[in-house]
Amino acid sequence: MGFALGLIATVATVYLLLLGFLWVTQRSHVFRPGDERPDLAQSPVAALMREVAIPAADGLTLHAWYAQARPDMPTVLYCHGNAGTLGGRAERALPYLQRGYGMLLVAYRGYGGNPGAPTEQGLYADGRAHLDWLLAQGVPAARIVLYGESLGAAVAVQLATEREVAALVLEAPFASVLHSARERFPLFAFDWLIKDKFASIDKIDKVRAPLFIVHGDRDRVTPMRFGRMLFDKAREPKGAHWPHGAGHNDLLDFGMAEAVTGFLERLGLAR
Repeated sequence: MGFALGLIATVATVYLLLLGFLWVTQRSHVFRPGDERPDLAQSPVAALMREVAIPAADGLTLHAWYAQARPDMPTVLYCHGNAGTLGGRAERALPYLQRGYGMLLVAYRGYGGNPGAPTEQGLYADGRAHLDWLLAQGVPAARIVLYGESLGAAVAVQLATEREVAALVLEAPFASVLHSARERFPLFAFDWLIKDKFASIDKIDKVRAPLFIVHGDRDRVTPMRFGRMLFDKAREPKGAHWPHGAGHNDLLDFGMAEAVTGFLERLGLAR
């Protein structure tokens, strides 16, 4: 009896220690920023974009990349995923820039040499700052497409619940950090434990803008069922592209840009 009680106590202690470790280190799992400031001059989009300074509401200055749209073309506000920097999204941006779309690649706090440290509310604030900057440049809200990649999809969803925009595009989105944590740590994922929830599944039905989701069926980072959960709960009008064989980072190879631009053309936002 004493041995059994001792074993239970040991297991409970180890479990609580692991739970505490995950609580302390959780942001290192959610945010994986690249530290170095990306060099636009060495990027494939160097001839198409310029660096701009975006003032955040809390006084931080963020260094983003911007290209003005051709006449009668929309501008994409691109919220990238949890890893690297905006510089690593040049290949994703290029198909839209070559078609004449405008684009503002969002610069997050704590990423790419920007000041501050990333948090859920901090990334939302950064998204708002970039959207406000676009509006201040004279880009009307009716010509702005919010685009969110992976973690950035949660930022785009949040902005779409707050502001009127032309459309919302989500690339490989997750439903919430809790849902994703249950994939990796099923015995340790509790809502009360999570600091940065990014719960798009609780917000998507509040979005009034037309929605388009792209998600591959071999995505091992954010399984496609998360994208389908968001799609099923979202309002009309909505569309989707579910490419067979596509993973998390290779959607461009499976017609993503063509699917997205086709959707925006059908909405009359592009030509």
